[in-house]
Amino acid sequence: MINFTWNNHHETPLKLRTFLMEKGVTRTLLKKVKFNGGQLLVNQEPQFTNFMLQQGDKVTMILPPEQQNEVLNISNEPLDILFENQNYLIINKPVNVATVPSHIYPNDTIVNRVLGYYLKKDYPSKVVHVVNRLDRGTSGPVIFAKNSLAHAALDKEFKQRRIKKGYVAGLVGRIPLKHASIVLPIGRKPDSFIERAIVKDGKYSNTEFWTMKTTSTNSLVKISLHTGRTHQIRVHFAAIGYPLVGDWLYGTETAEIKHQALHCFELEFWDQLDEMTIKVEAPIPPYFADIIKK
Repeated sequence: MINFTWNNHHETPLKLRTFLMEKGVTRTLLKKVKFNGGQLLVNQEPQFTNFMLQQGDKVTMILPPEQQNEVLNISNEPLDILFENQNYLIINKPVNVATVPSHIYPNDTIVNRVLGYYLKKDYPSKVVHVVNRLDRGTSGPVIFAKNSLAHAALDKEFKQRRIKKGYVAGLVGRIPLKHASIVLPIGRKPDSFIERAIVKDGKYSNTEFWTMKTTSTNSLVKISLHTGRTHQIRVHFAAIGYPLVGDWLYGTETAEIKHQALHCFELEFWDQLDEMTIKVEAPIPPYFADIIKK
């Protein structure tokens, strides 16, 4: 069983529910704890969420057991681990490996590999909580929460756009701007399930970039996303006439690179559970140097 313990430092009384929500516990998770075999304890005594806490009370939340998904296939392929603690596992995803399984890629995705890793380590929770995803052709950090509380806490950070991510991309063409932002609305392309496009009634999307290097035929840019739309970087740069190198969906497929030249090189977030900043850096793949040389 996985449990978390906190001391209440509030000087005035407050409800147990309020205290737990301050710690990142969601209403959904509280329901799971109540109905699926978890427990809430105050000073080692079971209590309901409306219990009034006093300063100095010791609060313990025992998470309900999480069963392994028997349908999920197990892969024992290696993982490039950037960071791991009791709550999070961050993997450097390589190109051409999907993040999550699908009918096209059912066996060897990062999720399948993480399940194999959990089983090898015999972790108490075998459920694979994937927090963020990257396209199959994009490389960089993918975060996995190792329990439902860690997942709930970090999911909240993502929804409130407090996760910092830095990308590098190779573009077709010599972009003349040193620093700019692309602010164009993105929505689903009509008659396409996968493709996105710049559409009038699309969602507000903001991509800021800095040009690092250029040649007569290519550009290397550093990117900061201020919104998180599907395929945002790929759509925005294609829309201004500089599609990503190798992007078969929004540009032109190349012989040298069979995927879009896009890599997430850094990721940073606040870990509410351990009250610390977690920052990882993923080395930029060598093929980016080839793009600039050519």
